[in-house]
Amino acid sequence: MPQIIFLPHEELCPEGAVIEVEPGVTLCDAANANGIEIEHACEKSCACTTCHVIIREGFDSLDEADELEEDMLDKAWGLEAESRLSCQAKVGDSDLVVEIPKYTINMVSENH
Repeated sequence: MPQIIFLPHEELCPEGAVIEVEPGVTLCDAANANGIEIEHACEKSCACTTCHVIIREGFDSLDEADELEEDMLDKAWGLEAESRLSCQAKVGDSDLVVEIPKYTINMVSENH
């Protein structure tokens, strides 16, 4: 099973985390199932950027983002070439290293 290594994030996982997941699971679902509460204000419908993550290793193992995700990512704070919406990015067969940005454009935490 592939591993997702979440880099330390001050609020969501101060120590960082390493989790094993089945291929095909979204990064957001994998994180939330393992106690890393990534925001998803639109309920994972690809209508916001609160679940924005940066893939530091393993980016090429993910399916390409579709046009809707690309359009939403253009609105994300701290956008990088390896940015994805975690609600849309499904784990493949390779390990991933994921950074959760410090900020989102969401002004109020939905606390999911």
